[in-house]
Amino acid sequence: MQPIIEVRNLIKQFGSFRAVDNISFDIPEGVCFGLLGPNGAGKTTTIEIIEGIKKPTSGDILYQGQTRAEQFKLDIGIQFQSTALMDFVTTREVLELFGGFYENPAPIDELAELCQLGDFLDSFATKLSGGQKQRLLLAIALINNPKLLFLDEPTTGLDPQSRRNFWQLIEDIKQQGKTILLTTHYMDEAEQLCDQLIIIDSGKIIAEGSPQQLLKQHFGHSYVCLDSSDIGNTLDDFTETATTVNGQIELQTQSVDQTIKQLMEKQINLSSLRVRNPTLDDLFLKLTGHHLRN
Repeated sequence: MQPIIEVRNLIKQFGSFRAVDNISFDIPEGVCFGLLGPNGAGKTTTIEIIEGIKKPTSGDILYQGQTRAEQFKLDIGIQFQSTALMDFVTTREVLELFGGFYENPAPIDELAELCQLGDFLDSFATKLSGGQKQRLLLAIALINNPKLLFLDEPTTGLDPQSRRNFWQLIEDIKQQGKTILLTTHYMDEAEQLCDQLIIIDSGKIIAEGSPQQLLKQHFGHSYVCLDSSDIGNTLDDFTETATTVNGQIELQTQSVDQTIKQLMEKQINLSSLRVRNPTLDDLFLKLTGHHLRN
């Protein structure tokens, strides 16, 4: 199947600074495709070039196998990192305003139900909470029933509950068969939502694939974690690779059962024990030497 978006040898130069450094990738139709990386990695610049907001220094972008034309603008929806909403205008009036830009806008009641805005349609848009405002901006991005939806850091600044609620909305939108291009610096968000992703650092692609494929490709172990106060001075007795992270000892092991058995034999307090699998943050650290959220 032909990709809905093809990016070829994309470069964006700002003076002597190269924000996007000769990257190429395809976005299959009907998936949630992620651009994952720290702030300043080049994610927003890349997505803005694909959207047509910025011009590339060089490179090509194809939409459904063709150079982007006027139809592309009608087929996409965009939720920016931040959007200023007008004072003294209700949520319903905001949706009516943006709906007026299109010949066949989605019904407001349907958007309100999908984005959980029904209780706030008659509230002033500027008085909405952070999570409610993000759901309104998502509804605006969906007003033209787009084939391709751009979400640029959509959950930045939201509390954990609002983030989880927003993730469920994205899952619901995926079920409609839409293609989603998501930029994020949250590793858990990428693992939860993305079918495929690229990891970007300093404008370059350093890894690409599904989250599961990437973790399986680069890791063959788990981590057994304990408070450093519990494991005390017995750390030298372990053959596993050990690191200290925020007051916890992480033992890298290929056999969780064997490591726990060894801990019990040494009568170590296991009350703080937890086991975790590698994450995209571990992958980013392995590939670059610094954490994803730096």
